[in-house]
Formats: sequence, C-alpha cells, structure tokens
Amino acid sequence: MAPTIDRERALTLAAHQASLLVSAQALPAELADSEIDPEPTEVFDVNGEVLLWRARLRGERTSGWLDVAADSRVGALTMAAVQGAEWQPERLLEQAHEALREQGLDEGFDQVRFVAYSYPKLAIQFLAGDREVAMLELFTWLPIPDEPQRDAENFSRWSYFDSLRRSAEKRAVRFEAEIETISSLADQLGLTPLRISVFDISKYLRLSISRGLHYSTRLTDHETCFELRGQQTNVWCVGASVQMLLDFYRYEYSQVRLADELGLGTVDNPNGLPYANDSLVVTVIEKLTGNALNATMYTSNPFSRFRSEINANRPLISFIPGHSRAVAGYTDTRWLLGTGFQGLLVYDPWPPNSGVITRWENYNASTYRRTFTAQVTLV
Repeated sequence: MAPTIDRERALTLAAHQASLLVSAQALPAELADSEIDPEPTEVFDVNGEVLLWRARLRGERTSGWLDVAADSRVGALTMAAVQGAEWQPERLLEQAHEALREQGLDEGFDQVRFVAYSYPKLAIQFLAGDREVAMLELFTWLPIPDEPQRDAENFSRWSYFDSLRRSAEKRAVRFEAEIETISSLADQLGLTPLRISVFDISKYLRLSISRGLHYSTRLTDHETCFELRGQQTNVWCVGASVQMLLDFYRYEYSQVRLADELGLGTVDNPNGLPYANDSLVVTVIEKLTGNALNATMYTSNPFSRFRSEINANRPLISFIPGHSRAVAGYTDTRWLLGTGFQGLLVYDPWPPNSGVITRWENYNASTYRRTFTAQVTLV
C-alpha cells in the first residue's frame, strides 16, 4: 500500500508543527532556524509498507531528526522528535554491508532498505526481489530472527501496522484532524515550508505545559535531573530501564546485577524478559530498595497517568511491543481550535551502550503495553 500522504506535504506540515511547538515552548528553542532535510530516509514496516520518513534537522544550534508518519493509520503526523543526536544513514548502510560480508550472508541482493522491525528500533533489510536475504539490527548488526523466539521478546520483529488493526479507523480520523489543524494555523501565521521558525502564537494557544523530573519539586532550582543508560546488550532494555529509575532514587545497581535479578542471562548469553514475566519489574524494584519504593504495574496507560506521575516528580517505565524505556517528562499543548500535541520525554536505552533521548515521543502515535510506577514509602 502506498503512503496515504504525499512526502513533500508531510515534511512541510511536520516543519509547520515543529514551528508551532517551538513557538509554544513545547520544543527546545535551539530548534529555531533549523531546516528539515527534503530528502529523508524512507523507513518501511516489516509488512513492506512505508511507515515513516526520518528527516534530519539541519541547524547551527542543534542536530537531530523528526520521524514523520507516511500513513494516516499511525494516528499522528510527527511520531517523534530527537535533538542532540546524529542520523547518518549513509554511514549505517556502509556498516551494514560490511557486517553482511563478515557474516557470510552476501548472497546477492538488489534492494536495501531501512525497516522499523520493532519501532523505534530499526534494521537494514537486504532483498533479492521479494526474498529477504538478511535483516540486520542497526548498530549491533545482529540478524533479526524470522519468528519470535522464546525468551527473546525484546529482539523480535513485529508489524507496526498490524498492531493498529483494531484502532486504525479511529487513528486515521485523528490524523486527518491533526493535518487540518496544522494547515489552518500555518496559513494564518504564514509559516515557511521545511523551516522551523518562531512566531507569536498566543492568540491561538489554549494551553502549553512541559515538565521534566528534578531533584525536588522546586523546578526553578536546577535543571532536569535524570540520566540516560544504554542497554549493555541488544535485549537488556528492561534492565536499563529499571536501572534508570533506581538511579533517580539514588540506588546504584549495575545492569549486570539487575539482569541477574530479572532473569535476563549474562552479558555473553543474554535474553529478553518474556511477556509473562512483566510483573518481575515490580518484584525487583521493591526487593532492591528494601520496599522503600512501592512499585505498581498498569495494563491501561492513559496520558493522564504519565502526566500525574511526572507532576509528582516520579519517573515511569514504559513497555511498548518488544521494547522498554524510561519516561522522565511530558508536554501537553492544546490549540483553541483543533487538535493538540501530547508528548513524552523518553530516555530510550537503545541503541545498545548509548541510547537516545526522545523529546518528544508522540503519545498518540504509540502503543503502550505496560506502565510501571514507583512511589517512595513514607513513614
């Protein structure tokens, strides 16, 4: 199926949306005067459809990218915005080709493409006609299993579009409403295509709140207080997420120790956390803090929970299909007319050994499987 929105229009509208959010102080001011690359990287779903375009941000004050949806079923135009990181698709393709040769998988191929094998985790797929020669995970260059593997839920391919089947129609309606809102505001403000600019949007703005975690609830005393931890193996995202939460509360455990507690194997022989064992996150948090933290697992994940926990100065762990991350902030921007933008400040432990901070992950473009909270037990 072809994209449901033209690429040039999608990128133009994404730049307009970024301008609106920078003007509302929901996105960092450093993005002002940045330009969006008109030749983005096309990223496919594992089912072969175009899922998104990853467009580099070109500016003097910051680097980064926007993930722009190519299909209305996603439910939102800008899926994620990342600042302070580099997207180098040309270099990644070179590394993938080298890894393919070293693994002896170079059987002859005629097509190479980026694939969201478990969004936001990406891979590079090599095809000979319609036949897959190999699919290698970015950065680790490990082959993605053809089918879900036992005890390897954090390293399995799954279709983003297939996961939206039940909500596709509702998401498409929201997508079109968002497009209409952005287009209307852009026309009234005279926004520039593919350029992020700052405007006076006060007469169009109903609400804009952004908040991140701090050492205390006195937000003016210091900067955001949260640290990114990269996962030490390609399947230890849960261990890294738990580590980030515990670090915030000043419990310093190595990822190796946390992996042992969570049953994630060793560095040399790692495995992911099976879905059936999700509740182990609660058990481990409480055990390693001597029950000083009272942890809770939720299967329903409204935006209001993320907002209330961050307002209470408490980080969360967020499970999406095939992946785990920590959440340390939110933004909520609403226009007087039309749709708004709800985003999460995500400290993502992938890629391994580095991770990336996503400001913001669009709440309405994601599927949240579990949410974990932890609250200090007062005496």
